[in-house]
Amino acid sequence: MKIAMLAGTHSGCGKTTVMLALLQYMNLQAHNPRPFKVGPDFLDPLWHKAVTAKASYNLDTHMIGIDESRRLLNRCAESEGYALIEGVMGLFDGRSGVGEAGSSVDLASQLAVPVILVVDAGGMSGSIVPLASGFCEFAQKCGARIAGIIANRVGSEYHARLLSESLLEYGLPPLLGWLSKDAPRLEERHLGLKIPESVNVPDFQDKLHMNAEHFEAAFSLYQPIQDNPAELGVLQGKIIAVAKDQACCFIYPANVDWLTEQGAKLVWFSPLAGEPVPAADALWLPGGYPELHVRQLAESATLASIKTFIETGKPVLAECGGAMLLGQSLIDQQGKSWPMAEVLPFRSKMQNKLAALGYRQERSGMRGHEFHYSVRETDDALVPCFETDVGDKGVCYKNLRASYVHWYFASAPAAAKAWFT
Repeated sequence: MKIAMLAGTHSGCGKTTVMLALLQYMNLQAHNPRPFKVGPDFLDPLWHKAVTAKASYNLDTHMIGIDESRRLLNRCAESEGYALIEGVMGLFDGRSGVGEAGSSVDLASQLAVPVILVVDAGGMSGSIVPLASGFCEFAQKCGARIAGIIANRVGSEYHARLLSESLLEYGLPPLLGWLSKDAPRLEERHLGLKIPESVNVPDFQDKLHMNAEHFEAAFSLYQPIQDNPAELGVLQGKIIAVAKDQACCFIYPANVDWLTEQGAKLVWFSPLAGEPVPAADALWLPGGYPELHVRQLAESATLASIKTFIETGKPVLAECGGAMLLGQSLIDQQGKSWPMAEVLPFRSKMQNKLAALGYRQERSGMRGHEFHYSVRETDDALVPCFETDVGDKGVCYKNLRASYVHWYFASAPAAAKAWFT
């Protein structure tokens, strides 16, 4: 398997748009592309899967860790084709500092993966030289290598030629291709891109211009490193019901894999369709967009079924939007209140500004990520269920653990086992 990372100079440079255009191009070139995503993002991987029909796994050096990231890549190492890892934010942006844990360059360095840099070239020609030069020099200091550049928002073939000649003249990595400034744009909402199920995936091929030889040369052969086999079977025989639809769609594929590798059987149901919680030993309510489907959820018979399941005392894990289903009500951005499952004594209220964003770690070692625009309002004292370094400590009731954090199960297997048993 050949591999490269697609990273950007900054958030908003068009990295995800270029990523989707490249995945379409690689499909047409029969490169059998396998997408990955740096960081905790849910939305970009959904778009990757819409183009490639393959699950896109998250990788990073903080929440997931380098060992788990290698294990996920090793699964694909023997396959023919190309792996393309989409970076997060700008190349050197991570949890803190410059090029530190959680950044794209830190992952590229530790995996020895070459970087393809996306540059927003709108309004520049020769200025690409100091920009690219600075990124190349600092990437080298971080132990990574930029193997090529893709320019976004290019005005014409003449503009592209100026960019290419400037890079060549100063001995910088070559221009691998460019995307026209009139390429389709991806629609966004408050948590980022809209999910691909709600909009059509644009066709970028008339707007993408690639040098096939340069592009393929930018990839290197992935060399798998022997990983330590994980303990398996700790959930053998357990049946876990999982909510999954557009209201509960933020699910790491690796979490699904981890549960099944531990011997659990997953049974799926849709709150939006009014389906009851299936017969199960435990329940998982992932996050998503309940606020966009609040009328349908308020009228869904699933909420009563969820409440009944929780009252039995069986284990329940509710994350972010999944936890919002369990309050007394959900107040939308227009101020209208909608009844929810009425399990926990709080109201979830949507606001127009970001409420929380960042990595989280629980005392058990379990790592996760918090990102939401809603806040929890209550007149009662809530019993916390997590001891986190920062951020939401959640709400505990019977055998329910509910919080705003999306957890990554493989980061603390013993804790994940305890949550579902």
